[in-house]
Amino acid sequence: LSGLVSAPAISVGGASTNSSTTITLPTPVSVASSATTAASAVVTTAAVGIAETGTVVLDHGPGQGRRVVTLLPDLHVAVVRESQVVADVPAAVRALDPVRPQTWISGPSATSDIELSRVEGVHGPRRLHVVLVADDPDRA
Repeated sequence: LSGLVSAPAISVGGASTNSSTTITLPTPVSVASSATTAASAVVTTAAVGIAETGTVVLDHGPGQGRRVVTLLPDLHVAVVRESQVVADVPAAVRALDPVRPQTWISGPSATSDIELSRVEGVHGPRRLHVVLVADDPDRA
């Protein structure tokens, strides 16, 4: 896929097929790489998904890449497992390691200037897609 930056691999359990599929993605690029700044999309896993707010939290562990890789592309696709979804923010805080760096994403990046002109994509991707994957009952 042209213009895609991602974590090295995401293992996805197929609930309907009772099998597991590993999707091998391109090796992450270095922060200084022109491919990082030119990438149009990034695919990552997530540490936690919050049902109440629709927030995805990255702690930049395996499958999530470095923070800059998730903020520069125009599109971020986050893969969240069913078991990673918690009810609310307090439950997410309890589930996360406070020592790890965290990025909380509650939708596409947008900001307004003093004249209230909305600008998208200034502090992160303009588009966010979350893929919720059912846990494989055979792997529990």
